[in-house]
This record gives sequence, structure tokens and C-alpha cells, in this order.
Amino acid sequence: MAALDRVKVLVLGDSGVGKSSLVHLLCQNQVLGNPSWTVGCSVDVRIHDYKEGTPEEKTYYIELWDVGGSVGSATSVKSTRAVFYNSLNGIILVHDLTNKKSSQNLYRWSLEALNRDVAPMGVLVTNGDYDREQFADNQIPLLVIGTKLDQIPETKRNEVLTRTAFLAEDFNAEEINLDCTNPRYLAAGSSNAVKLSRFFDKVIEKRYFLRDGNQV
Repeated sequence: MAALDRVKVLVLGDSGVGKSSLVHLLCQNQVLGNPSWTVGCSVDVRIHDYKEGTPEEKTYYIELWDVGGSVGSATSVKSTRAVFYNSLNGIILVHDLTNKKSSQNLYRWSLEALNRDVAPMGVLVTNGDYDREQFADNQIPLLVIGTKLDQIPETKRNEVLTRTAFLAEDFNAEEINLDCTNPRYLAAGSSNAVKLSRFFDKVIEKRYFLRDGNQV
């Protein structure tokens, strides 16, 4: 059996938002019983059928790189993480729906990964304001995933989801909101599963296919 082609997807976000639980759910289709803090980076693999159900269907490995979420601004911390950002093909931005700060920090995370060779220029997010142009020319597919949906009170859910919808729009990305302790949020055929599959297809296309549809 021939080795499968693979793509590299970073999973970024603050500590405690549930990145490890999400990656375990995506790759093992199981709830992670006892999550622990990720030191450095942890890599897991998901098998994905590109354009499933069509004549172009092909199986790929999706490498999910769960990068430790220390938000420290020290140059040494960022330099240590920078090694994980090489040759990336896609980014999943993870935030805790009950923690607004973790949502705002996604701008910092994305720019750190996308501009890893550029020194940070001041504060990227101030009072909820940011420069959308920083993402305008981005060619790396992004997906925004909000966790801990079950912990939002019903009375606040509409307000929170409206805010996060704008967040995804800023990144020109689709959005998935879920509870990592409940696999039904990613059940086959669900809208979330469709969005996830579409994102992985896009990552594969950017990596292996030219714009005219010819394989690289």
C-alpha cells in the first residue's frame, strides 16, 4: 500500500481552551478523559477522504499540531514556538466561548504563525479593535472553533454566538462551535462535520493543487 500524502494543520489558542481535547476528538473520535497541559507541541493524525463520494476521492493524512498555549510575549517563548510554524498548510484557531479574552487573542495567535519571520508591531488588539487588512492577503486556510458551548447560559448564548460569528468573518473563515465532551457535535452528516471536511479539502487543495486544478 502506497504511503498517504499528508498536510500539516496547526491548532492554536490560549492555554485551557480545550485544544488537546479537540484534537483527540477529531483524530480518535473519542472524548479525552483526562486532559493535561501541552508542553511544546503534540502531534496527532486524522485520516481524511478528500472530495469523498466523487471520482476525485483520495485519502490523505491530516497532521494536527497542537501547540502549547502560553500567551507570554517574551521573544524567547515565541522563538521556541516558531519552529512548529514551518511548512504549515492550514490553521485551526481555538477559543473558549466562555472566555472573551481567548477569542480576542486569536488575532495574536494567527499573526504570530502567519508572520513568524516578522517582528511583532505593537498591540494587535486594543479594545476589540484590529487591522483587518493584516488578514486580507492570507492564503493559508483558517477555521475558527469555539469550545465549551455547553457552559454558556441559554440567556447569553445568542449574544456570544453573534460576537463569535463576527470573529470568524474577520478571518474569512468558517466557524464551528461545540462541546469537546460530546461527540455528537461532529457526527457524520452534521453541519459541523461538513464544515470540517470542507476545511480539510481546502487545505489539501492549497497544498497539492494549483489554481487551474492541476496537481502540483
